This record gives sequence, C-alpha cells and structure tokens, in this order.
Amino acid sequence: MTILMRLVSLILIAAALVFLGADAVTSLERGGELTVRSLDAIWGMLGPASLESFKSWAQNNSPSLAQALYSALALPAWAVTGVLGVILAFVFGRRH
Repeated sequence: MTILMRLVSLILIAAALVFLGADAVTSLERGGELTVRSLDAIWGMLGPASLESFKSWAQNNSPSLAQALYSALALPAWAVTGVLGVILAFVFGRRH
C-alpha cells in the first residue's frame, strides 16, 4: 500500500509540474499576460459532461456544500495536485 501511495504522489507532483509548465508557456504566448488554469478548466477539457453532471449532483444533493466544491474547483490545477502530492509523499515517505 505504501508503494502504491508513493507512486500516486509522484504522479500528482508530475501532473502539477505539467500544469505549471503549461500555464507558463500560455502566459508567454499571450505576451506576458498571466494565465492560470483552474481545476474546473482542466476537468472541463478532459470531460465536460462529467464536470456538468458532478456540478448538478453537488447542487441537488448538498446545496450547502456545493459552494465549497465550486470554490475548490476554482483553485489553480497545479496547486491542488502539487499540494496533495507533496502531502502524500510526506505521509507515505520512506521510514528509517
């Protein structure tokens, strides 16, 4: 289990670096205008139908929690995946 979680943390950190690099390249292409893709934007690129169904599920089943979920989806994609990956790496790191 520890090895699997360390692999997941490595994948999350690599994804964060990819998202950060994509944001940097897009910012350079736009002449220095800062571009940060949110988790919502990345999910919308990968599966727009699943994103809309998740949002409607959240709104219908838990309206009080829906705003918190929308706020979490508005966070930068590189920050969410990177922080989660680093936390998992520390928790499931090597034991001496």
